Amino acid sequence: MENEVIKAIKERRSIRRFKPEQVSDEELNTVLEAGTWAATGHSAQASWIVAVQNKEICDKLRKMNAEIMGSSSDPFYGAPTIVLVVAPEDYANNVKDGSLILGNMMLAAHSIGLGSCWINREDAMFATEEGKALLRSFGLPDGMLGIGALALGYPSSFPHTVKPRKADFYRVIK
Repeated sequence: MENEVIKAIKERRSIRRFKPEQVSDEELNTVLEAGTWAATGHSAQASWIVAVQNKEICDKLRKMNAEIMGSSSDPFYGAPTIVLVVAPEDYANNVKDGSLILGNMMLAAHSIGLGSCWINREDAMFATEEGKALLRSFGLPDGMLGIGALALGYPSSFPHTVKPRKADFYRVIK
């Protein structure tokens, strides 16, 4: 069975090369709104989504993430927008809910012609005093756990190969 959602799931790829042009407000809002519609445990909606397009703050995020990675390269691949997802540290579904939010946003981005790539290390970034201060500057409460981030923008190239799915990926037990 095929439909537009299944097609988007099968076609979406992590993009690691972006054009320098900033995404439009309408496109960004579409992606962010898709994140707000992700399922959350008990419909708590405890997570926060922060889209950063300010060059200086993006550069700071790039530097923080690279330092944790032990690299000087750009972990966000030059994407003009960085989308962060955080959730309360003491919320039992923080990682699960935040992961669904990121997944929704990646599919939404693909469906409107944007590229995205899930970026890790936000847990370590926002555990630092510098990271905590940055989250406070975004108007977020204390006690947040970084779940993940998206590098978001217009793709400048697309992966040409697709890794086949393993044959025994799922089981049906009747």
